[in-house]
Amino acid sequence: MNYLMQIVHGGVLYVGVFLIVLTVLVFVHELGHYLIARHNGVKIEVFSIGFGPELFGWWDRSGTRWKFSAIPLGGYVKMFGDSDASSGLPAADAAEMTPAEREVSFHCKRLGQRAAIVAGGPFANFVFAIVMLALLFMTYGQPFTPAQVGQVVAGSAAANGGIKSGDDIVSINGRTVDRFEDVQQIVRLNPNVAMDMVVRRDDALVNLSVTPAQVEETDRFGTHQIGQLGIRGGTPKYVRRNPASAVVRAVGETWNLCATTLQAMWQMVIGTRGTDELGGPLRIAQLSGEVAQGGIVPLLWFMSVLSVNLGLINLFPVPVLDGGHLLFYAAEAVRGKPLGQRAQEYGFRVGLALVLTLMVFATWNDLMRTGIVDIVKRFVT
Repeated sequence: MNYLMQIVHGGVLYVGVFLIVLTVLVFVHELGHYLIARHNGVKIEVFSIGFGPELFGWWDRSGTRWKFSAIPLGGYVKMFGDSDASSGLPAADAAEMTPAEREVSFHCKRLGQRAAIVAGGPFANFVFAIVMLALLFMTYGQPFTPAQVGQVVAGSAAANGGIKSGDDIVSINGRTVDRFEDVQQIVRLNPNVAMDMVVRRDDALVNLSVTPAQVEETDRFGTHQIGQLGIRGGTPKYVRRNPASAVVRAVGETWNLCATTLQAMWQMVIGTRGTDELGGPLRIAQLSGEVAQGGIVPLLWFMSVLSVNLGLINLFPVPVLDGGHLLFYAAEAVRGKPLGQRAQEYGFRVGLALVLTLMVFATWNDLMRTGIVDIVKRFVT
């Protein structure tokens, strides 16, 4: 019974933290759309956290319905003139609008205004990540270990590549590094890939070619293949930054998160990285609960990473996502007029199918990790 209660308690904690994290990130994303839309004179009809039936809500003085809905996996801002919550197509009666209604309709705004409104959601996610990271760097400190090689493991990739103890790593593949953490981040994503490395040795710059070994690592994110040099750095420490430095470094860290995320996803596409690392709501809920047990600092860091991922995913050129809208607007800019309604409808259907397929695949990965699939198989066979 005690074991069962621990499982139940853990489940409640995980789900509770997950809902808080998701609500904050969805609110930030939709607030980006909302603020830029209002700035451009668009009337907002609904601001919803979640989908489906409304649980509770209220009206503001501008006539917007703010509400929480039953399915907490996302949210939307419905603007005046939209046919639905996706803001993909104008309402069927758009041609019958009065001049006053056209003035506040999203689809009657200039192309640049509509593009800015759509891009506002992902932009807000990136800004949120920068703000969170800057606050962490100012208060708790930024992880900082000098990029100096403390020890080289005999027979390792580093030893074979000519790296020596005491070397200061200056750059990898043309990218300047100043922290050992940056080196680890780059190397992890490049197993069995030759890298051009510049090190400072005895006040001279030395060019090396090093190929990280491929090793299997198992952590809270699952089992995956990573690159490893076989070097050890100094003792990690946290360095507090002043506000200006914290913001600059937070921007750099956000950029690095974007770059490494895109690189990892590209590796999945070309088959050099396993797709079993993809996770869905169950995985995020599990990680949220585990990270929250470490305190507020790891949780804020985790939220920053998720916010960056949410912003990136929404910029993918897939209809129904923000990037799909921007793709249509790019076509409109080239053609001088919007794509036909039928072409847009088919595009949104294909996009929705792709998104749902990805969600099903990620959820299947979640179920495989939890062992539920194996339990069901044993039960039915």
